[in-house]
Amino acid sequence: MRKPVSRILVINDEKLVLKELIKGLNAAAKSLDNPLGITFIGFTTAQEALAAIEADGDIQAVVVDDTLYTLKSGNSNGSRTLQMSALELVQRITRLRPELDVYILIDQEHEDEVVDALFSEAVDGYFYREERDYRGMYRILNAQIQEKAATPFYDQLKNYVLMAKDAWHTPGHSSGDSLRGSPWVNDFYEFMGEHIFDADLSVSVPMLDSLMEPTGVIAEAQNIAAKAFGARRTFFATNGTSTANKVIFQTLMAPGEKLLLDRNCHKSVHHGVVLSGAHPIYLNSSVNRKYGVYGPVPKKTILRAIDEHPDAEALILTSCTYDGLRYDLAPIVEAAHAKGIKVIIDEAWYGFARFHPAFRPTALEAGADYATQSTHKVLSAFSQASMIHVNDPDFNEHLFRENFNMHTSTSPQYAMIASLDIARKQAIMEGYKLLSRTLMLGQELRTQINSTGVFRVLELEDLLPDEVAKDNVKLDPTKITVDISSSGYTMEELQRVLFERYNIQVEKSTFNTLTLLLTVGTTRSKCSRLYDALMRLAREGRAPRRLYQTPQIPEFTRLKHLPRDAFYAGGELVALVNEDDTLNRALIERVSADQIVPYPPGIPVLAPGQVITAEILEYLVRLLRSQKRVELHGIVYDGYLPCIRALTAAEEKALPPIGQGLPPRRVKTRNPKK
Repeated sequence: MRKPVSRILVINDEKLVLKELIKGLNAAAKSLDNPLGITFIGFTTAQEALAAIEADGDIQAVVVDDTLYTLKSGNSNGSRTLQMSALELVQRITRLRPELDVYILIDQEHEDEVVDALFSEAVDGYFYREERDYRGMYRILNAQIQEKAATPFYDQLKNYVLMAKDAWHTPGHSSGDSLRGSPWVNDFYEFMGEHIFDADLSVSVPMLDSLMEPTGVIAEAQNIAAKAFGARRTFFATNGTSTANKVIFQTLMAPGEKLLLDRNCHKSVHHGVVLSGAHPIYLNSSVNRKYGVYGPVPKKTILRAIDEHPDAEALILTSCTYDGLRYDLAPIVEAAHAKGIKVIIDEAWYGFARFHPAFRPTALEAGADYATQSTHKVLSAFSQASMIHVNDPDFNEHLFRENFNMHTSTSPQYAMIASLDIARKQAIMEGYKLLSRTLMLGQELRTQINSTGVFRVLELEDLLPDEVAKDNVKLDPTKITVDISSSGYTMEELQRVLFERYNIQVEKSTFNTLTLLLTVGTTRSKCSRLYDALMRLAREGRAPRRLYQTPQIPEFTRLKHLPRDAFYAGGELVALVNEDDTLNRALIERVSADQIVPYPPGIPVLAPGQVITAEILEYLVRLLRSQKRVELHGIVYDGYLPCIRALTAAEEKALPPIGQGLPPRRVKTRNPKK
């Protein structure tokens, strides 16, 4: 097993003093317990130090001399000129890599002045320059890095498994005993491995804490994660960001209260609208029709909605999108907060961003109150393992916990929780290094794909819809979208060839693009195999073919009733087409009771309570008649006829129109310190 390497950078402009510091600290590291492979290196100038911090992903901590006027560069006449103050240096270090531990060497005589100036910058501690207590300094720095690298839940889980206790509790497989040796299912046990069953435990094990009311190792792991991701509070979720979004909605929204949301948000957001009883104000996203890519909601649309609906409780947006487009969030958050509107950002595809400056600011850094992240999508957690990050100054923990427990199983998968602990550890200890490698591989892969002369990587200017061209939208470089229109393949053919001939599975596709997802697990070998496959396909010299575009999703029409009211109505099944396969026009102006979602792209065409139009019906029928692999979630078949569940005339008459017949609004309570 490879041992970790942890470098600690010391910055002092006096060469002899620096040499003595480095010698003494490295001697202490050699003589004392050093499981993290700590070594000390030094620089005399701030610029050299910053360059090292940017280039070396193994740097875990920095010790900066406090004397604000000694980080200088020598010149030819022997005088010294100020290069950078310690305060500015600390600020730049934390902007570049906020995960680093920062300590200060101070002069005891100016202790108060230095502490006041520097400790407002999230400095972790200080040492007295005069004492030169190298062993003491080492112990403190070692303990700090060990604390950062701790995985309290995973360690406890591993300890328990190695105890090999006899289980007289759930689950039924009893550490795999029901499977081991079975002539029928032993192959499953062998395939999955012994420890996956040993670690599959129940809430009957108190030492593993409770996800529903954590007070032990789960609480400790969540607190460490909050610090790592820059949140006030962090909660582990074992049933995906889909549920995380619903929990937040039910915490913030009461029935009838307004929610501003991107109409193209993940369907879990729309499910959350139903569960919370919220009154949704749908915001139409931008669309790149050339490539079938849905982008952010235009900034002007968002700001107008905030102005028109100052009584809204919350705003939710997705950043970055599935295709890697991310908002300029700070001005949006500022505008929302000015009206007392909470901001929720679905960061399902952007959970790594905190750990490299190329991706920041994160949603929380931009001021968002809540961020949900699919840790499993882009970091090293198991599928379904997600996090909820909270920075809301008015956070109601009791209400949140009740809603969280409403959606959380009383029998959580402990391996998922452990994977969140591990994913956080990896992100904070080596995330910068891994993401730097990912960025480098991404740039190499872009060059290689473009060199085929047939396949072309789409850049920001290609993907950006015209409506958001001036909105300061950025592109996440870990999402690579490739134009296949010159390849001579249809998308379905290309995906099949890549999968069957070259063992390559891509993330997503449109009618003329495929999307590749790079992660901290991407390797150069994997990139090489992809490039080889695309080059071979390019050399076939196929003539370009006409690619038939999937019809564009119609714009949102209007809500007649709250989604919750419509969904829980009984409704009736009404066929989309007649027996002669013509459009059933009797559905026009009826109200949908279900959410109808074509997948891909997963954007609702109809929400519960929405009025059905001829345009929507024609769109759905075109999809049903096409040969493309599009699932239509929410369509019900009555025999062979596709149907929509619609409200009956009596139900429509009984239900209050949207905005009427609602319970009294809650009084907003705001933190008086805000």
